[in-house]
Amino acid sequence: MAHTVDEKKKLLNRVRRIMGQVAAIEKALNQDAECSDVLHNISACRGAMDALMAEVIEGHIRFHILPAKGGATGEQTQAADDLVHALRAYLK
Repeated sequence: MAHTVDEKKKLLNRVRRIMGQVAAIEKALNQDAECSDVLHNISACRGAMDALMAEVIEGHIRFHILPAKGGATGEQTQAADDLVHALRAYLK
């Protein structure tokens, strides 16, 4: 799925951070942490998942929807940029 080795490494690093955040949620629950602390951890995890989602969708748009090898028109590139920008704003 990752389109370059660097992208794959970046995505896997994000997943590892998310796994750490999920582990922190589990730990907080096991230790009977305050609700506000648990909610804060869940919110951070959700933000990280949304950021991962945005990265994967952007890669999909740029590598599978736009024409390959720079064959996109200026209009297509702008539309893709606009979509990615809207997506990132929505997922924040």
